[in-house]
Amino acid sequence: MTSDRVRQIGVTIAFVLCIVGSAIGSGAFGGTPISEAAGGALSSDATPLAPAGSAFSIWSVIYAGLGAYTVYQWFPSQRTALRQRRLGWWIAASMLLNAAWILSVQAGLLAGSVLVILVLLAVLAVLFTIFTSIKPTSVTDGIVTDGTLGLYLGWVCVAVCANTAAALVAAGFGGLGLPPGAWAALVLAVVAVIGVLLAFRGSGRLAIAAAISWGLAWIVVGRSFGTPESTTTAVAAGLAAVIIFFATVAIRIRRRSHPAT
Repeated sequence: MTSDRVRQIGVTIAFVLCIVGSAIGSGAFGGTPISEAAGGALSSDATPLAPAGSAFSIWSVIYAGLGAYTVYQWFPSQRTALRQRRLGWWIAASMLLNAAWILSVQAGLLAGSVLVILVLLAVLAVLFTIFTSIKPTSVTDGIVTDGTLGLYLGWVCVAVCANTAAALVAAGFGGLGLPPGAWAALVLAVVAVIGVLLAFRGSGRLAIAAAISWGLAWIVVGRSFGTPESTTTAVAAGLAAVIIFFATVAIRIRRRSHPAT
C-alpha cells in the first residue's frame, strides 16, 4: 500500500470519527449537548463573548465541506497531487482535534478544551499557510478545499475566544478590575486585527472573513437581545465584523486588479 493510499484512508477515518464526535456533541447518542455540558459554561448566555445559539449552525456547512473534501481527495487526479500530500494529514489532525474538543467538553474539562482548541487553531494556521502557498488545481479544488478550510479557520478564530472566556469565567476570573464589556471589546479588537492580517496574507479570501463575521454578528445578536446584555460588546463585535469584511473585500479587489503587487 502506497503512502498516498494510507493518507487517503487516514483522512477518511478521521472524518468518520469527527462526525461521530459531532453526533455525540449534539446529544444524538444520548450525550449532553455542548450548550448544556460542563455546567452550561458554553451556552449562549454564559459569557459576553458567547455567540447566540444559531451561530453554531455553521458547523453543518463545515462538516459538509469536510465530507466533500474527504470524497474529493479520493479522486484519481488527487491521489498524488502535491496539495493533497501537503494538506491531507493536517486536515485529518484537525478533524481528530475537533472530536477531542467535543469529548473534553463532554467530560467537563474546560481548561483541557481550551488547550485542544488552541492546538486546533495552530493546525488550521498551518493549513492556511499551505493552501495559500499552493494554488488550487481547479475551481472544484478551490471551493472544496480552500473554501472549507477557510470557513473552518474563520469560525475557530471566534470559537477560541468564546471557549477561553467560558473557561476563565468558570474558573472565577474577576476581570482584574475591568468590566466584562471592556475585556470583551479588547478581545474583539484582537480578532479584528487577526481577521485583517488573514485577509492580507490570504489575498482577500472571502470564506475566512465570512466565517469570522458570521460568528461576530451572532455575538452582536446575543449581547443585544439575550443575556448578559452588553452594548459595549455588541458594538465592538459589530465594528470588528464590518472591518474584517470590508478589508477583505478591498484587498481581494486590489489583488485582482493588481495581481503583481
